[in-house]
Amino acid sequence: MAKRSISKGVIKDIIIVGVGVLIIWIGLQVAFGTQNPFYVVASGSMIPVLQVYDVLVVQGHEPFEDIEIGDIIVFNRPSDHNRVIVHRVASIIDDDPKTIRTKGDANPASIPGTDFPITEEEYIGKVAYTIPQVGYVTQLLKPPINYVIIAVVIGIMVVKQMVKKKNEKELTFTDPINSENPDIIEDLSDIDKIEKDSEYSEHGETSEHGETSEDIEKKLEGIEKSVEENNTDEKKKE
Repeated sequence: MAKRSISKGVIKDIIIVGVGVLIIWIGLQVAFGTQNPFYVVASGSMIPVLQVYDVLVVQGHEPFEDIEIGDIIVFNRPSDHNRVIVHRVASIIDDDPKTIRTKGDANPASIPGTDFPITEEEYIGKVAYTIPQVGYVTQLLKPPINYVIIAVVIGIMVVKQMVKKKNEKELTFTDPINSENPDIIEDLSDIDKIEKDSEYSEHGETSEHGETSEDIEKKLEGIEKSVEENNTDEKKKE
């Protein structure tokens, strides 16, 4: 039962984290108007403006028609669309439909099939922000390091659930007096009744149970003896 409870707790935590990440990611996509708002610079074609491992925040809401010479844009390579390029707009080749030519700041010239012709079909977005060198994190998250990180996170969740269960068990306990010494509780209850009866005898009256003071004293002695015997038995057991 404990293992099942721990498993359920871990699964619940993973689902919460997963849903949270998904919500944040969808929110970023909506905010920046592109399926992937972040790109990592992988080459030195835009040095010194952009360095390798810089993270680019791309604004997809910027219309292609508003792109001007000098803007740094992200686009799919026009020759095969199998690679994402980030270069600066060098010129407007045509206005209808709008077609542009780009060039890497560190490159001597534009590369056909890579830098041009760029149309709205290849356009992804305009570079809005640059976060220097944060892309090194993506290198750390490559296999097998990413699997180690996932294992550590899951391990922390398991430990968290185990500690939680242990604390709950420590809070749940049985009263040793009630469970192990029921006779003593009954005797103490009788003593309470007898003490009430003795109040009558002290004033020379008969108790509500019809007992005299001598009867009450004998009964008290018997109960006290019983309690002492029970205590002795408990000490022997220990």
